[in-house]
Amino acid sequence: MKIALMDSGIGLLAATAAVRRLRPDADLVLSLDPDGMPWGPRTPQDLTGRALAVAEAAAAHGPDALIVGCNTATVHALPALRARLEPGIPVIGTVPAIKPAAAGGGPVAIWATPATTGSPYQRGLIEDFADGVTVVEVPCWGLAEAVEHADEAAITTAVAAAAALTPDDVTTVVLGCTHYELVADRIRAAVQNPVLPPLVLHGSAGAVAAQALRRIGARLEPETDGLGSVTVLLSGREGGLPQPALAYAEGRLLQAVSPAQ
Repeated sequence: MKIALMDSGIGLLAATAAVRRLRPDADLVLSLDPDGMPWGPRTPQDLTGRALAVAEAAAAHGPDALIVGCNTATVHALPALRARLEPGIPVIGTVPAIKPAAAGGGPVAIWATPATTGSPYQRGLIEDFADGVTVVEVPCWGLAEAVEHADEAAITTAVAAAAALTPDDVTTVVLGCTHYELVADRIRAAVQNPVLPPLVLHGSAGAVAAQALRRIGARLEPETDGLGSVTVLLSGREGGLPQPALAYAEGRLLQAVSPAQ
C-alpha cells in the first residue's frame, strides 16, 4: 500500500503522521513545493498549476491514493486534481472540521489563515454545518508561516494574537489550517479558560487519513508490524524532510524511517 500526500510545505505532516499511526506498514510519498511556497498569496489559477505539478510528481510514484494536506489547495485545486488523477488515483481533500465541532454546541472559534477567514468557502461550511451555533472566525496572522519555519518566537506571538481575538466563552476551536495541528498544544494552552471545561480542538488529520484508507478499501490496523518507506519530493526532486519538520513530533516520527537531509 502506498499513500501520497501533497502540500506546499510541512502542513502535510499532521495527516502524514495520522496515516503512519493508522497503517504503519504503508509506504508514504510526501510531495512538497519549496520552489513555489507559500501557496496562500497566489492566484487560484497559479496555485492550481503548482498543485497539479506537485500532484503529478507524486503520481509518478504510483500511489494508491493522494491526500491534499492543505486547506487552501483543497479550496482552489481539488476539482482540477480530481479531473487529472481520478479514477486511477483517489484524491482526498482537507476540509475544516466545522461539522463535528458544531455538533458539540459551541461556542466555536475557527482559527484559519487571513485569506480563508471570511471567505465564501468557509462561510458556506458554517452555513451548512453550524446553523444555530455561535461561530467566531479568527484570522491567524503569520501563524502558518511561523510554523512552517519552526520559528518559536513568531509562533508564540501569532498564537497569542489569535487567542486575543478568541472570545473567553469559546469551548471548541477548529484548526482550519493543517499547519496549526502541529502546534495544537500551544493553541490549547493559549485559549483555555480556566473556569471552563477542557477546550476541545478539532483538526482534520485523523479523519482525512481514515478517509484515504477507506477509499482504497484498506483496514485501519495501527498494530500492524513493520514500517513502510518514506519518499520526499521537493518540487519534484527527491530529497529529505525539511529541517524545520524535525521541530515537531509528527516530523520526528517520520525521521525514524527516512533520515532528514
